[in-house]
Amino acid sequence: MTPEDIAVLFTRRSGEYLFARWARPIVPVVFGVSDATLATVKGAIEATVTLAGHKMAETDPEQGANLMIFFFREWSELLDVPDLGRLVEGLEFLVARLGREGATQYRHFRFEESGAIRACVAFVRVDKATADLPAETVALGLAAQVILLWSDRAFVERSPLGQIGEGVILRPEISDVIRAAYDPVLPEVAREPSHALRLAARIARDG
Repeated sequence: MTPEDIAVLFTRRSGEYLFARWARPIVPVVFGVSDATLATVKGAIEATVTLAGHKMAETDPEQGANLMIFFFREWSELLDVPDLGRLVEGLEFLVARLGREGATQYRHFRFEESGAIRACVAFVRVDKATADLPAETVALGLAAQVILLWSDRAFVERSPLGQIGEGVILRPEISDVIRAAYDPVLPEVAREPSHALRLAARIARDG
């Protein structure tokens, strides 16, 4: 990928360049799925974390879990989840907006004082189209989108996933960006577009 291609992935519609990765080990917890799907989701997260060269843990000493994933049928169901409004400010207004828009996914990130990712609450509404997808596809797409703070337009036109035969994988160029993004030499947070040049250089070096 060119530096310009990479910059698009972290440049928001407002024109702001904002990159952030996780600073602490990721501790996922998943609600609203069967045991089989739970294993699939956690497996996809673990594979993506391993790709990044990052870490997972059994518990976060301050938060317990720091990646909370909710699967549900209707947005209004979130209003019945105890204490969720404490994690996601303005939950009622958010639920109403996402319901009006017919959204199927939303991710709410929380940040360290440094700006690195501290926690994420991810919502997946299982509509008919989502229900018809293999669990592996949904899980891998979700894992890819929570491993970094991508821009709000990064995957609007094209999914982070690709097809190989009957299987689904991360697109190679997205895998390269994730791997480079967690290079210990690079910062956990970046707000200057020149950061995309550094990512491109790491990808070229490792490629």
